[in-house]
Amino acid sequence: MEERILLANCGVIDPEDIESYRKAGGYKALKEVLSAKTPEDVIAEIEKSGLRGRGGAAFPTGLKWKFTRQAGSARQAKEDEKYVVCNADEGEPGTFKDRMLLEDDPHLVLEGMIIAGFATGAQNGYFFIRGEYVLSISRMEKAIEQAKQKGLLGENILGSGFSFNAHVRAGAGAYICGEETALFAAIEGKRGIPRLKPPFPPTAGLWQKPTTINNVETLANVPIIINRGADWYAGLGTESSKGVKIFGISGAVRSPGLYEAPFGVTLRHLIYEKAGGMKGDKPLKAILCGGAASGFLSSEHLDTPVDYQSLPPLGSGVGSGAIAVFAEGVDIVDIVRQNAGFFLHESCGACIPCRVGSKQIYDILSRLVKGQGAESDIDLLVDLAETMKISSRCGLGIASPTPVLTAVKYFKDDFLEKVRH
Repeated sequence: MEERILLANCGVIDPEDIESYRKAGGYKALKEVLSAKTPEDVIAEIEKSGLRGRGGAAFPTGLKWKFTRQAGSARQAKEDEKYVVCNADEGEPGTFKDRMLLEDDPHLVLEGMIIAGFATGAQNGYFFIRGEYVLSISRMEKAIEQAKQKGLLGENILGSGFSFNAHVRAGAGAYICGEETALFAAIEGKRGIPRLKPPFPPTAGLWQKPTTINNVETLANVPIIINRGADWYAGLGTESSKGVKIFGISGAVRSPGLYEAPFGVTLRHLIYEKAGGMKGDKPLKAILCGGAASGFLSSEHLDTPVDYQSLPPLGSGVGSGAIAVFAEGVDIVDIVRQNAGFFLHESCGACIPCRVGSKQIYDILSRLVKGQGAESDIDLLVDLAETMKISSRCGLGIASPTPVLTAVKYFKDDFLEKVRH
């Protein structure tokens, strides 16, 4: 049985009691950082660990922190204000890992944010949590208050001279606010619409100040890396994909849920060993790997390692870690239509490729599902999807056509069947 690392405290400690977390080794990493390390030491440790963003983009965490640390260094102190933002919006269908961490181990994520603040030179951090996650919001607010009472948050933390404050902001249910610049706008009290980039967040993020934005799972890794060492962490996973990942497996499996495993584990292992195999022993038809905005795979890909190098050539990716499993007999074209309908609903409408393209894709898929489509519609679907990917303003429009393209690639006969019969 593989060791639980990120989920070690979940279901074990009392998430509403800071002393329960401290007895499990909590805030030990923060004390070490503030007493024995420089910000540059911390960044170097995170870089050495190979930690990458766990929200989907997979950008190297240490490099992101370094950019924010270096930003604005030549300006006056007042202008040099910086922020750490935790993206806990988690609007991706089938993704629920961040909710587990926030509800069962909020101090782990908070400790990771404080360390990120020290490393980057930030004075304030914001948790942007999906509004429907009422318990997550409540527990994080309680964790912040308890940390302040213990001198682990606020002014002059543990007498180190480092001051940092954390705040919680609730989202309003908009998927687009998972995009970093739209999230900044929402915290600022504006409508959540993505900005054009550059400039990028490390130089002009929240309130146009240097900002590091990390996912919940990314920050949860930080205290563990400090405690157990970058070399230990880098020894997990593969040469190119370091560490462990939390996977949310749902759909036609016997035991859907959250499972932690090192990178390099195969889809077969996750589905048949971790999640107990197919419900009713039905043959596997398709896998939507990485989340709703990632790519479909077929049963031929079961032995593919789940890492940052093996999946992209197939049109898929690690993404948020969500793995939706579909059995034989499912209407794959209708699944793609429902998926496209979600992205149509969640488009902010700021750019024509996404606003118009997502509507046209949904309409074509609807015609095909009703048996009213033509074979030329399949080619048109691909053209529209590829156009969206290269011309949309933000990640939603760029990524949302991926399921369409991969479904046509691996299940074209299902689309042709809709036309011919």
